[in-house]
Amino acid sequence: MSIPRIAVRRDPEETKPMRFMMLIIPKGYENAAPGTAPDADSVAAMMRYNESLQRAGVLLALDGLHPPSMGARIEFPGGKAKVLDGPFSEAKEVVGGYWMIQVKSREEAIAWASRCPASTSCVIEVRQVQDLADFPQDVQAVVAQYPEVPVSRQ
Repeated sequence: MSIPRIAVRRDPEETKPMRFMMLIIPKGYENAAPGTAPDADSVAAMMRYNESLQRAGVLLALDGLHPPSMGARIEFPGGKAKVLDGPFSEAKEVVGGYWMIQVKSREEAIAWASRCPASTSCVIEVRQVQDLADFPQDVQAVVAQYPEVPVSRQ
């Protein structure tokens, strides 16, 4: 006796790969001195994780960021640029690095972030990257006027 097969129609958007940025937010990094770096054991664990992302074919890019004490912020009071050198006293959380991954769903991105060997003082925020198709037609028309600018046009 054979079991009848049921054809399942999938939404084309369901299988379209999506890009997600995973932002690592280490508590206390907002006050880190210039040149602050993680210890070698933490880096080794993170590199094994990075390698697993790469082997799975989901890793697009990754980078760590220097602490805010080495950065600058540009504000625009009255429409004019004003540069503020770090550290930033009002900062409560700052990004310490990121991964750009391409996966099939938000759930898959969260699963990857959950496997990260981050310390107990870290948080990872997962955010989907906007593609041009996510915007209204009038916005897409404006962007289309600049074909040389590297905007995701998926």
